[in-house]
Amino acid sequence: MSEPSTTAREVPFNIAIPDDALALLHQKLAVTRFPDELDDAGCKYGAPLSDVRRLGMRWKNGFDWRAQEARINAELPMFTRDLVVEGHGTLNVHYVHKRSDVEIAIPLLFVHGCKFAVLLMKRDDDEGAGPGSFLEARKILPLLTASSPRAPQLPRRRTEFARVRILAGSSQERVANKLMLSLGYNEYVTQGGDWGVRVTMYTAHQYGSKHVKASHINGPFFIPPTPATAPLQYLKHKLSWYTPAEKAGLERTRQFFEKGTGYYLEQGTQPQTIGYSLADSPVGLLAWIYEKLVNWTDAYAWDDDEVLTWVSVYWFSRDGPAASLRIYYELTKSGEAMNLPRPRVPLGVSRFPRELTVPPKAWSWRVGNVVFDVEHSSGGHFAAHEKPEELVGDLRKMFGKGGPAFGIVPGKSGYVPA
Repeated sequence: MSEPSTTAREVPFNIAIPDDALALLHQKLAVTRFPDELDDAGCKYGAPLSDVRRLGMRWKNGFDWRAQEARINAELPMFTRDLVVEGHGTLNVHYVHKRSDVEIAIPLLFVHGCKFAVLLMKRDDDEGAGPGSFLEARKILPLLTASSPRAPQLPRRRTEFARVRILAGSSQERVANKLMLSLGYNEYVTQGGDWGVRVTMYTAHQYGSKHVKASHINGPFFIPPTPATAPLQYLKHKLSWYTPAEKAGLERTRQFFEKGTGYYLEQGTQPQTIGYSLADSPVGLLAWIYEKLVNWTDAYAWDDDEVLTWVSVYWFSRDGPAASLRIYYELTKSGEAMNLPRPRVPLGVSRFPRELTVPPKAWSWRVGNVVFDVEHSSGGHFAAHEKPEELVGDLRKMFGKGGPAFGIVPGKSGYVPA
């Protein structure tokens, strides 16, 4: 499939939240009504009242959004660019773009995890549904661009895409590839987690060999064995012939599907209903996201202002958090939530023990041409934020000299250990 070039210029972008939006947030926080809580609730019933109350008070009385806004603008080189996408007209795409210090470094499309993956926006700081965020690029960006890949990209989301299926032939991978081409990267590699896995896998499937030369994912997708598709793996599974680590991973997976998918069921069936609460109540949004930040990481020491910055991005987004819930409904309605294409390009996998699902390696080897697979002893769902050195280290091992994908982009072999 040929991709028409674009001559639209790259426009620098900074976040600038209006004063009246800050004032409204403080007004809403001032009239918050907290629920009661059972004496022995702990985390069993959800986000603890003591944590949410503390964070809500900090958000109202001590949190300095202007300082955080300035830091984000200083740390992330953000831009917008108009791209023409078939079926959607002209989209004004917001993305992070930084070139490496090394001229021959490999171009890398980074698609952050959770909720919508390749996220596009029309203006301001529109964000995908919690808790994934473009803030996941903050820690890995300097690691990647100092003697490393050339262009970590973070497209963001436009509201209309909440009604587009994230499946093969949909618009997300077309936008991702078109953005890379518009930036001058005709051949590149990809990295993604959670929803980013879907987008990078589809992008590799659609544009593999010609544009996408290899992919790397964290939060591995998997295909459970059946008697027809993988009889030996199925027998091994039924007999529980697994290592202790594999058994722990399967237990983590079971617990997530049993106790951690309530948000998915609601967003996948009645997204508008929960949208009212998230759009109108800052503390409701805080609790909705905070629960996942805590539960989906591996005892990560979240600082209060770190959490509030993350949540504020959602609160101040142009269309609000409700706009981004609908992708779950579209995917659920499609009936293809567990389906992914199997691109032929080389695939790398990084595994963290507190990921939402931790399948045996053999299960995820069936989703693609796996040439690199690493298990880590700690870490969870937000690898780019929680374990940036480990994630970038895996990319260096995969694409660096001696790695299975070294030299995969012709003329770009500069991804070497610093």
